[in-house]
Amino acid sequence: MKCSVAFLLATAALVAPLHAQLLPGAPAATTTQSLDRIVAVANDDVILQSELDEAVQSVQQQYAAHPDQLPPADILRKQVLQRLIMMRLQVQKALDQGIHVSEADVDAAVAGVAKQNNISADQLRAEIERTGSFAQFRQQLADQLMVQRLHTSVVHDSVSVTDSEVDNLLNSPTYKAGEVHIGHIQISIPSGADAAAIHASQEKAEQAEAAIKGGMDFNAAAIRYSDATDALDGGDLGWMRLDELPAAFADAVTTMQPGQVSPPMRGPTAFHIIKLFGQRQPSKQVVTEFHARQILIAPSELVSSAQAEQKAQDLYTRIVDKHEDFAKLAKADSTDYTTANLGGDMGWLQPQSMDPAIAQHLQAMKDGDVSKPFQASDGWHVVQRLGARESDVTDEVARNQARQAIGNRKAEEAYEDYLRELRANAYIKILVPSLSDTTAEAPSTASRGE
Repeated sequence: MKCSVAFLLATAALVAPLHAQLLPGAPAATTTQSLDRIVAVANDDVILQSELDEAVQSVQQQYAAHPDQLPPADILRKQVLQRLIMMRLQVQKALDQGIHVSEADVDAAVAGVAKQNNISADQLRAEIERTGSFAQFRQQLADQLMVQRLHTSVVHDSVSVTDSEVDNLLNSPTYKAGEVHIGHIQISIPSGADAAAIHASQEKAEQAEAAIKGGMDFNAAAIRYSDATDALDGGDLGWMRLDELPAAFADAVTTMQPGQVSPPMRGPTAFHIIKLFGQRQPSKQVVTEFHARQILIAPSELVSSAQAEQKAQDLYTRIVDKHEDFAKLAKADSTDYTTANLGGDMGWLQPQSMDPAIAQHLQAMKDGDVSKPFQASDGWHVVQRLGARESDVTDEVARNQARQAIGNRKAEEAYEDYLRELRANAYIKILVPSLSDTTAEAPSTASRGE
């Protein structure tokens, strides 16, 4: 999906740099100390008024064509501030764990953003500098990369999927195949909340439901009421497989028709409202498999790449011009010892399981053809295509998708738990009363006995 520069800037603006006021080339509001103030404290760091103003302005620019979808300005500022706080806490934790990103990593991220927008990196820089600071934009990307790596670190050791879990999911009478396009509104329940706090969250969820029933667009309601990380994107989760969804969500959407909205559903940590935008059934998965054999001449300390290429060329000539037996030459000369004893036979393979260079050549060949020597990741190859067939891999794909779905669900749950604990153990103080969200602050202040 292609994203506009404005959208990416709006998203990046929520990832405020640790010391935005010191960045060269930053907007005047960021560097003018007389107009700046601290609006919130997150552990040993602060969030400035200028940072919040810039992030809010970026979101407003993102929705310039649909300003009616944004909540009132005071609510929007609270929402953006809460996201700045959570991003700041994650960046702090990443740094504490020794997670860093290099200039080369940020350069690659900048190039990726430019490519998404079909412009060059220089053009992206010029576009950003029209309204802001490129140095600040780079810092925001660096923060995002650190948070991504923190996420990977958190879920890496806590998420594993066994074959029996895959079997249980696929064989479960409640297993549901297919994909759905859904939207999501989340009203979180504070960690350690008492009955009054739970009731307050429920009332907010009921207000969101009433607003939607009253005609408010679902995406606008998500922006106004949801505290999920995707709220400012209208709560749109896009297309997802049913087996990726939490069981309660999957059960709900299977009884819904496109366009319908669920009532608030109570979960362990939040109330949820979902909308079904669309659904589609799984299709049969058929791929082309190739039967091939190969001769590999790999460079080594004794054989240079040029020498390996020449030897592969000599073998090609002996096969094509002198009609020597491919299998005998593979047994005698191939350095792929797994296939050499089989006369180079690689068996039936799917393109995605091969080296891309080998797959590309086999797809362009006809049965019986022998390729000219070409270089792949492990050396110089001569391959012969022996056959091709269409193979139904629907079951295999289903297993892979089930494994991925279980892993994704476990990873999401693990990181959500991690973020709740991170916030609950943090010192958070909002210094501007109009920006205070007592529900959001409750976990952190309670954890410190304040």
